[in-house]
Amino acid sequence: MMLNPAPKLWFSPLHWKFTLHTDSPDLPECFQLSVLSWLPCVYLWFACPPYIFYLQRNNKGYIMMSILNRVKTVFGLVLWIVCWTDLFGTFHELQQGDTKPPIYFVTPLVVGMTMLLALFLIQFERLSGVQSSGILFIFWFLSVLCAIVPFRSKILQAKYQSEISDKLRFTTFYFYFSLIVAELILSCFNEKPPLFSNIDTDPNPCPQSTAGFLSTMTFWWFTSMAIKGYKNPLEAKDLWSLNKRDSSEVVVPKLLREWEVEQAKAHSAEDQSTQALYSKPLPEGESNHVGGESSPEEVEVLLSKTKDPKKPSFLRSLIKAFGPYFLIGSAFKLLQDLITFVNPQLLKLLISFTKQKGAPTWWGYTLAFLMFFAAFLQTLILHQHFQYCFVTGMRLRTSIIGAIYRKSLIITNAAKRTSTVGEIVNLMSVDAQRFMDLTTFLNMLWSAPLQIILALYFLWQNLGPSVLAGVAVMILLIPLNAAIAVKTRVYQVEQMQYKDARIKLMNEILNGIKVLKLYAWESSFKDKVLEIRQKELNVLRKTAYLGALSTMAWTSAPFLVALTTFAVYVTVDKNNILDAEKAFVSLSLFNILRFPLNMLPQVISSIIQVVIAFPSVTPSVFASLVMLCHGSCFCNCNAFSPSDGSVTVVNGKFTWAKQHPSTLHNINLMVPQGSLLAVVGHVGCGKSSLVSALLGEMEKMEGDISIRGSVAYVPQQAWIQNATLRDNILFGKAYNEQKYRCCLEACALTQDLEVLPGGDLTEIGEKGINLSGGQRQRVSLARALYHEADVYLLDDPLSAVDAHVAKHIFDHVIGPEGALQGKTRILVTHGISFLPQVDNIVVMVEGRVSEMGSYQELLKQNGAFAEFLRNYSLEDIIEEDEATEALIDEEDFPDDALSNHTDMVDNEPVVNEAKRQFIRQISIISGDLENPKSRSVRKRLCSERKHAESDPEKKLPKVDKLIQAETAETGRVKSKVFWEYAKAVGPLLSLVICFLYGCQSAAAIGANVWLSQWTNDAAQNVTQENVSMRVGVYAALGFAQGVLLLANCLLSKAYSMLRAAKLMHLYMLQGVLRAPQGFFESTPTGRVLNRFSKDVDIIDSHIPDNIDIWMRTFWHTVNVLIVCSALTPLFLLVVVPLMVFYWWVQRFYVATSRQLKRLESVSRSPIYSHFSETVTGSSVIRAYGRHNAFVLMSDMKVDENQKSYYPGIVSNRWLGVRIEFIGNCIVLFAALFAVIGKDKLNPGLVGLSVSYALLVTMSLNWMVRMTSDLESNIVAVERVKEYSETKTEAPWEVEDKKPSSDWPSQGNVEFRDYSVRYREGLELVLKNLTLSVKGGEKIGIVGRTGAGKSSMTLCLFRLLEAAGGEITIDGVKISEIGLHDLRSKLTIIPQEPVLFSGSLRMNLDPFEKYSDGEVWKALELSHLNKFVSNQPAKLELECSEGGENLSVGQRQLVCLARALLRKTRILILDEATAAIDLETDDLIQSTIRTQFEDCTVFTIAHRLNTIMDYTRVLVLDKGQIAEFDTPTNLLFQRGIFYGMAKDAGLAQ
Repeated sequence: MMLNPAPKLWFSPLHWKFTLHTDSPDLPECFQLSVLSWLPCVYLWFACPPYIFYLQRNNKGYIMMSILNRVKTVFGLVLWIVCWTDLFGTFHELQQGDTKPPIYFVTPLVVGMTMLLALFLIQFERLSGVQSSGILFIFWFLSVLCAIVPFRSKILQAKYQSEISDKLRFTTFYFYFSLIVAELILSCFNEKPPLFSNIDTDPNPCPQSTAGFLSTMTFWWFTSMAIKGYKNPLEAKDLWSLNKRDSSEVVVPKLLREWEVEQAKAHSAEDQSTQALYSKPLPEGESNHVGGESSPEEVEVLLSKTKDPKKPSFLRSLIKAFGPYFLIGSAFKLLQDLITFVNPQLLKLLISFTKQKGAPTWWGYTLAFLMFFAAFLQTLILHQHFQYCFVTGMRLRTSIIGAIYRKSLIITNAAKRTSTVGEIVNLMSVDAQRFMDLTTFLNMLWSAPLQIILALYFLWQNLGPSVLAGVAVMILLIPLNAAIAVKTRVYQVEQMQYKDARIKLMNEILNGIKVLKLYAWESSFKDKVLEIRQKELNVLRKTAYLGALSTMAWTSAPFLVALTTFAVYVTVDKNNILDAEKAFVSLSLFNILRFPLNMLPQVISSIIQVVIAFPSVTPSVFASLVMLCHGSCFCNCNAFSPSDGSVTVVNGKFTWAKQHPSTLHNINLMVPQGSLLAVVGHVGCGKSSLVSALLGEMEKMEGDISIRGSVAYVPQQAWIQNATLRDNILFGKAYNEQKYRCCLEACALTQDLEVLPGGDLTEIGEKGINLSGGQRQRVSLARALYHEADVYLLDDPLSAVDAHVAKHIFDHVIGPEGALQGKTRILVTHGISFLPQVDNIVVMVEGRVSEMGSYQELLKQNGAFAEFLRNYSLEDIIEEDEATEALIDEEDFPDDALSNHTDMVDNEPVVNEAKRQFIRQISIISGDLENPKSRSVRKRLCSERKHAESDPEKKLPKVDKLIQAETAETGRVKSKVFWEYAKAVGPLLSLVICFLYGCQSAAAIGANVWLSQWTNDAAQNVTQENVSMRVGVYAALGFAQGVLLLANCLLSKAYSMLRAAKLMHLYMLQGVLRAPQGFFESTPTGRVLNRFSKDVDIIDSHIPDNIDIWMRTFWHTVNVLIVCSALTPLFLLVVVPLMVFYWWVQRFYVATSRQLKRLESVSRSPIYSHFSETVTGSSVIRAYGRHNAFVLMSDMKVDENQKSYYPGIVSNRWLGVRIEFIGNCIVLFAALFAVIGKDKLNPGLVGLSVSYALLVTMSLNWMVRMTSDLESNIVAVERVKEYSETKTEAPWEVEDKKPSSDWPSQGNVEFRDYSVRYREGLELVLKNLTLSVKGGEKIGIVGRTGAGKSSMTLCLFRLLEAAGGEITIDGVKISEIGLHDLRSKLTIIPQEPVLFSGSLRMNLDPFEKYSDGEVWKALELSHLNKFVSNQPAKLELECSEGGENLSVGQRQLVCLARALLRKTRILILDEATAAIDLETDDLIQSTIRTQFEDCTVFTIAHRLNTIMDYTRVLVLDKGQIAEFDTPTNLLFQRGIFYGMAKDAGLAQ
């Protein structure tokens, strides 16, 4: 077909007819030359400017010229030449007098210019480091697409004509075509990475950064991991490193910067409002008077009247930091929403095509492929949108956790008291997660209304005003759902409160589990937990009822809307006929409506959840974690520093929180440089508070405080990190062999290292669990010593160690001749024997300094201090000169003497006291250490003997780790786990539930098949008669679907699954409480808590939802396949390969994603355990200035976690693109088969099958996602189950062996050949003990650290079970009776006083066995009644978590009161007097002597003076009895006991 030389008309109707209604269609040449050629050009010119601007902003460095680049460039040049050849050809024809229309000039010119632009872009991208260009790929793709039409029409022309008229353009066009195809193919390949980029340093970089455009769009770059994960389970080492732009070091500072800007704004606004007030002009004439200025009180009054200043908004800073990136995702979403509406329009055309008998078949095929193409494009765009959203969410989480962590390091004490560690951890885990989930939904806020509006517009076009009926139904449903959402929100808040309370209680139970076991209190606490849990379940049940209602409302919504619309449409007007076109196009639009309508309430509720969480994030983190340094001394050192003092306090008045009364007042201190100051006083008089005040941990109300130089701090309760022993001492300082050895020796740690399985590379458990109290304290001291600070604040470091060790430490570290001489030292102490050797003494009484001066001065003053000394120094006060003499002797002790008394831990295996059970160990054989011969300058500290063996690590055995790594299950979740869950739900019920889902699904199909029958009435003109019947049946089927759904939801979610959740939690709680002590030592608390919070939460709320959605989507997919296959049996041919592919992709995905989820949850707990560790040790971390190092550690842990989270998100996108591709294929084939079988099918059935196929994509996608979610969530069942089946200790009660109620009546205890070990495979801790104790005897147990003193007491309680031999009490073998029967008849005052949060009354008597009178009596005897009766709440005094609001001494007295209340025949004291001043100690001892006069008492003593009057003393050495006799006889024998007594100054 040739055009006449000057076509006037572009398209005559004739042309269109020629184009559309023939079997070989063609487009007019004019259209080909203009529209088709210009389309790609217009696109490129529009896309270019923003793209170039973007590239300039993000330059990655240039790429070297490669062959690929050269070929692209050459092709580009040739293309330009080809285009302009056309142009010159036209000019040439012009000269020949053959005038062409102007289009022949314009098009080649435009296309040529565009090719030059493309050429420029190719090079510009190379210089900007772009490895694969999306912009150009789309350009070449469009060009090829547009060139296909002329390609075909030129061939058709040549076929019809004898010769080719326009040879030049014919050849140039085919040149042009082959070149753009080549360019398209070339642009699929990637360039090399830019030069000088930092990518190569990374061992396992994420391939995304180098992926090409196509690979990025289809997430092809993820395939390598999917395959790897499928072959064998992924491990942490297989994960890619995190992209730089997502890592903490980039993300967190970004948020903090924005937050600082926000704060600055708020402050400036505040300042302006205050300035305005202050700058009131003074009235004339008053300006010279005093008091002319308004007095401060007035100003305050004025200030309080102004409006609150603008609070800095955390939300705003989040938006500023992460908004722009998120908006790219929103742009994709907009595009996707628009494309969604293309398919219903195509469906309309398809149905009308099946009605026309004579239409050419290529229409049908074109429509089918267009549908496929639209759907495919929609898929790609949607997943890009999700990718952007999820990455934003991930960055949000990183930044929020990072910000919370950074703030928690500088949290003020006031804030620390208001929120417990547990609450903050919950904030980090759950609420940061909520933010993350929110980002994925956020776009729905504008997208859902947009989709609804568009859908309604098209519906109106289709059905006219009757749509309003449907809209009315929707509008009616909205308030119902809003009401449900509001109510749900209320319940959620309530449930969160119960959950928090439950976790807080669990946390305390786990921290105090040893005490619970010793007191046999487990059942009381179990009931408390279950009571909270029951309330939580009740709330969950109410939520489930509401959920069922709302699910029903939303699932029936599209149906109700369709029903009302169709019913109204048919009844309003006789002429309205419901035909297939109207019905099914409307249905597919209603189905599009279903998603936004479903999502809106979800989004709203998800936003609501964040709004709930937000107040908890904002105040607790960003407001009350005010920078510490209000009253801190570190900031204002220069403001006030008198020349002569190293530490100075003038008129100090301090409080723990602004609103509380002051704890310390009138403090005046001046510690000269290099002196040693001792602080003494009774329990609770403010000694520790004074140290905290100096550290800046308290709020300063008035006065000045200054410290010169760096500070080292040893807290009263040693804070030990979960790291190796060496790391605990170095605490971030560089390792220096010689200095390190000296520290160890000075702190008497050398011998302990010989006992630890890995020497100083032994890993220490959480909270220092495998070290004894004394060892922990010494490690803490060694840390301070190694740090070489200027000022040392030592908060009672000597209380936890034995007397002779205390003496060694004082002499070698703290004292006038110790390693710290010349440093300023402030020592809080209860030990009188050291006082003569200190420079100054401060005596504290009730929060103020009562006297201060040297030892001699205070004695002369004859005040409170002298009184105190006279009463309590049992030995004569050693004169100063004698003391020094003793020190000089000490220096050149022969070796053997030395081994006799520094606190040497005998080479007893592994462990020292009850707790220190298994030892963790990482054997890092450190390289050649410094030359062992190098000798210390301080001969005093390092004797040569030690240096010879300074390298114990060389011969370390590998020791099994104490805390086993949390096991991440690998491989498929066993069907056993599903069966476990089904059993918990009830096997029969499970079947019924499945059956109901099937019925509901059948009802849905029925309704739609009925509808297609109804539409066929239109063709047979039998419409009016049976309209009412048609509407009636349709309605009935729809309502049946709704009712079935409601019944199902109630049955599954509100009844059976909650029952399962209840049982599982109960069994796990029982399992954990029944676990032996060893379990708690080898399992970090955080891990157990994680099971009680996260995993129980999953079983409570996630698994039921997952199962619900999975069932619905499964049945839905089955329906679609059944319908399509029934209508077009050919469909079955396609279904089989598609399903195989589907199954295959799904297996790849599930294997990989499940493992990724597991890795993610395993790497999650370290974030939180590190965090809680940090919060507990924040004062130590701050004192040593290790703030930044800890922030880095936390960031690393978060990044480690995101490393497994990121591939997890991408795996969902990878899957989505592939699964939706299958869905799109199903649409394509359904349409194709409908076209092929158009003669046999009526329009109603075509509509039915294609509209069903359009829905399948969604269900397929959801089904795989839910399968995977379910598989990863069902792991929670596995994990909970694991803990409910832990190895339990002996039964609590043995019915047939119950001892009589008054047992033990005498209190005789007998050990027969008794041996015990900590666990299988370790050596014995006690070896063949045989001794018998008569009722009423008082036995003192002494021995060096690790001799097995505490182990012996634990054996009585059977916390350790015998390895051989037996113990009998009053003739009853304790191994035969129930644990509770045994433990409730013994009383222990444990080494570390543990209190639980709750009233004081609850702490003394959790079972409420005793009357108030008895409780007060016990308090009186334990000297607490004065303290308690002064409290307004009396016995109901609230103890905070761990008893933080009582001093350590008071806590110890509470434990004494507990013992007095129980009053059993056998009492065991374990170092009970460690943290108490001598006076209180004396009170306790006298109480024990009077109150437990007729009882058998075992005391593990550190202060020998407490046991000098006992009946007998048992000296243990290396787990065997060394000496056992009366104290006087032992002194006489001059054995071990005599040596110890001599050290303590009790023997001459």
